[in-house]
Amino acid sequence: MTHTPADAREAAEIVRAANAPFDIAGAGTRAFGRPPEGVRLSGAGLGGIVFHEPAEMTLRARAGTPVREVEEKLAEAGQMLPFEPMDPRVLFGTTGEPTVGGLVASALAGPRRLSAGAVRDNLLGVEIVNGRGEIIRAGGRVMKNVTGLDLVKITCGALGTLGFITEATFKLLPRPRAEATIVIRRLDDARAVEAMAMALGSPFGVSGAATIHAGMGREFPRTLLRVEGFKDSVAYRAERLIALLADFGAKHALLGEESERMWRAIRDGAFLAEPRERAIWRASLKPSDAPAALAALGTTALASLMDLGGGLLWFATDPTPQAAGEVRAALARIPGHAELIRAEAGLRSRVDVFTPLNPALARLTRGVKQSLDPKGLFNPGRMYAGI
Repeated sequence: MTHTPADAREAAEIVRAANAPFDIAGAGTRAFGRPPEGVRLSGAGLGGIVFHEPAEMTLRARAGTPVREVEEKLAEAGQMLPFEPMDPRVLFGTTGEPTVGGLVASALAGPRRLSAGAVRDNLLGVEIVNGRGEIIRAGGRVMKNVTGLDLVKITCGALGTLGFITEATFKLLPRPRAEATIVIRRLDDARAVEAMAMALGSPFGVSGAATIHAGMGREFPRTLLRVEGFKDSVAYRAERLIALLADFGAKHALLGEESERMWRAIRDGAFLAEPRERAIWRASLKPSDAPAALAALGTTALASLMDLGGGLLWFATDPTPQAAGEVRAALARIPGHAELIRAEAGLRSRVDVFTPLNPALARLTRGVKQSLDPKGLFNPGRMYAGI
């Protein structure tokens, strides 16, 4: 059975009448988290852009609105969602249209997070139905309005465990007129992180810094550094970055569509998408710890890349509990956290999808869940077993 409310009021009525858990669903493009249980509660009926204020650089859309529709609307005004939203269909091999609700619930941002912030940094407000069947609006239309800001942030990335998202308001940015990507070949991990850190610490406005390892399109690793903006500015900054990084081997830049294709592939996980049976992980950590993390993973990581200057590792493993255990053991002494992003439901039900919480944080997490969803209706166990 699937409930598909047409508005927040109808969703609230469904929640108030519920006596069993819900599987919160959108278009089904992100098989992320522990396998869902319960009656499906879908945001598919909640479509449409509520408002777009180009002068205020804000947009509000209902949860079932396709992200494509939002991006097309913004393109007409020369604007964009700052955080470069991932198209999950590439990595997950799914169909359908990624939606605003799924975007907020999963918080999967792209490489521009370095300069523009994550999804939650650009999320101004949300409307949710909580576990009591109450409609709650938090945040506002401009960033200086901090009413309910904490609820906005904790809802983003909670995988629908804290409430049923019905609307979201975003801060926008102007769309860049041009871009260029400096390419440096054959750096080892330590040198690659050093080069990315130097570029990011420069005054040249780097908006993407990633290293694609050998075996992923080439037989050698490639370190990529992106600059965006007006054409003349991009040309000047790319030239200066090449000079700055000459000792690392920087010599040329990709331009236009060639650069855009490369960053779309990084954004969407295309370099790790095949073979489909592999499990895909993502680890967030200090960039300076990335080489040690990759060394600790060793042959457990069958393919990998570094994004966000080394602060985000994407890697593939065998789809087994043994490999999952090896990942947890390898990263146990390195501060940060690792998430199992893609795997068959059987594996996701048997292993920790997210890094296990320490006792204090587990108590806090349960308390937040209890305050917003006292009957445990929304995606129980989706992130952590028993929560």
